[in-house]
Amino acid sequence: MGNSKNQQLDEGMSLGARRVLANVVLIILSFLCLCWFYVLFVNATRSNGELTAGFSPIPSTHLFENWNNLIHGTQPVLFGMLNSIIVAGLSAFLCTYFSTMTAYAIHAYDFKLKKPMFTFILMVMMIPTQVTALGFVQLINKMKIDDTFIPLIVPSIAAPVTFFYMKQYMDSTLSLSLIEAARIDGAGEFRIFNTIAFPLMKPAIAVQAIFTFVASWNNYFVPALVLHSDKKKTLPILIAQLRSADFLKFDMGQVYCMIAFSILPVIVVYLILSKYIVGGVSLGGVKE
Repeated sequence: MGNSKNQQLDEGMSLGARRVLANVVLIILSFLCLCWFYVLFVNATRSNGELTAGFSPIPSTHLFENWNNLIHGTQPVLFGMLNSIIVAGLSAFLCTYFSTMTAYAIHAYDFKLKKPMFTFILMVMMIPTQVTALGFVQLINKMKIDDTFIPLIVPSIAAPVTFFYMKQYMDSTLSLSLIEAARIDGAGEFRIFNTIAFPLMKPAIAVQAIFTFVASWNNYFVPALVLHSDKKKTLPILIAQLRSADFLKFDMGQVYCMIAFSILPVIVVYLILSKYIVGGVSLGGVKE
């Protein structure tokens, strides 16, 4: 009895020590992740002279001055924010919806080309965007849709990575017997997808919506090739232009203020949908 109690006590102490160690590691990692955001927002409150003088962890009083100079500067910041919200928002919505629909088709139907089609979609994941950039630009020029948002939004519908994640999640959460029961009850295929399959996929949809929104929001390469008018450019392009300004006009305070301004929508989207991340990632990686 005594040995058993001592063993249980040792196991309890070992478990407590592991929990303490895990909490310490998580606190350190959280600090390392969040401290850079703090530095960014602190630098957004400092003037160009203060920034060139060196680092300071204490916020300054030049935030509104930097913002006023930014708004009344040469870059159409508010148009860039609106453009980024339109492109990233529509890309996230269309990508998640149609990727879920594609995953549902592969999951719910049996047809001859099912496995080759699944393999083909996964093979598309191996093709980097830079390889197809020249042909993509030539295509949109021939279609006369350059300097519009169409080339940025429509291609995002075909997202093999999002499809694969949705397919894995659907395999673990959406039972085929549930689909068959809905068909027996007389429900159409679009009704089954929109009222049964799609709501069950909410955690995965929220996770992929965050990833797609952030990827589209931070995308610089494709918009820089497509967009030419200043009032149609997205924020990453405007930030790059602001950073590449003439040395005499270069203002680090404005740059930090614009970067801090540009990440606020991403933080808002993350805070709204973050409660689905843990459940969505864990269930998406488990297959029955």
